[in-house]
Amino acid sequence: PGLKRVFAGGEPLTPQAAARFADLLPETSLIHGYGPTEATVDAAFYVCDREKDSERLRLPIGKPVPGARLYILDPQMAVQPAGVIGELYIAGNGVARGYLNRPELTTERFLSDPFYPGERMYKTGDLARWLPDGQVEFLGRLDDQVKIRGYRIEPGEIESALRNLEGVQEAAVITRADSGEAELCAYIQGRDKNDVRAQLAHVLPGYMIPAHFVQIDTWPITPSGKLDRKALPAPDGAAGQESYKAPRNLTEMKLARLWEDVLKNGPVGITDDFFDRGGHSLKA
Repeated sequence: PGLKRVFAGGEPLTPQAAARFADLLPETSLIHGYGPTEATVDAAFYVCDREKDSERLRLPIGKPVPGARLYILDPQMAVQPAGVIGELYIAGNGVARGYLNRPELTTERFLSDPFYPGERMYKTGDLARWLPDGQVEFLGRLDDQVKIRGYRIEPGEIESALRNLEGVQEAAVITRADSGEAELCAYIQGRDKNDVRAQLAHVLPGYMIPAHFVQIDTWPITPSGKLDRKALPAPDGAAGQESYKAPRNLTEMKLARLWEDVLKNGPVGITDDFFDRGGHSLKA
């Protein structure tokens, strides 16, 4: 009852997750934070608003923290107007000096600030745009853009559309080349995949509909708690399983990675009898 504020970072916070949080803790402020390590972690923040956020596909990352500046620029370093997508740059007191013993990468990512002579800015590699109310909306990584059958697609746009469907608790979209050709694969939680495919066709053009849909109950995560997209199961491999169970702690994660190295395949999931009572591995 005495909890005043919760700061969420690391992964983009969805409007659905924020709504569930508001139901559980209506008197607690939820702050959606954004910022890479190169900008001393925190560069922008947004205080969630249940009423406004119910109509959003994505939560904004808000406005810059005191001492920081956010720029959204095109490839020619021109400022993008509100609503137009560009690359996000961070300037101000929090920008790091560079990467230790990596001068070439430092030169590539830490640039001279064209608007404040003598200062530097950090090239994030993130796509973003200004909203009409002055908030910044994060749209995904620049290198996450893919080209499928001649169309340039941002998987984040598909993820947002999936999460906006009634009953979908969480979603992720990646590109796979299991068949030798790049294809979109969607992972969903909370809805039957056949229903989702049909409903998604009403809100997205055909070229953005994933070729594969996989229902998943437990999401694989990295040691830092982020979604491990590389460990998401292949569509065919997932079809024969009731659900993929991700490692639940660091020990299981290390053991699963060892099996993946040995089998040259993955991801390796965890079964209920993965460990015996003495903590010894039984099977993968």
